[in-house]
Amino acid sequence: MTTLTIVVRYFAAARAAAGVDEEKVQLPSGASVADAVTELRRLHPEGLPRVLDAVSYLLDGIAVRDLGRALTDGAELDVLPPFAGG
Repeated sequence: MTTLTIVVRYFAAARAAAGVDEEKVQLPSGASVADAVTELRRLHPEGLPRVLDAVSYLLDGIAVRDLGRALTDGAELDVLPPFAGG
């Protein structure tokens, strides 16, 4: 099975819950942002799943609205705290 590797960068509460600033995560080729989030929940089962319910994501600097969006090898996924206001 071929895999891809993404870099996940955590900010604020997500960083505290994950215990790292960033990490490389391997996923099967064809994986989506939703697949990455599932893997992050598995890797950090203690506090991160609760935080992931409230965060937003940037994929290569672009806001992710569709978690079904496909990932590419070397992509950067930022896990951002919820923003106040609107």
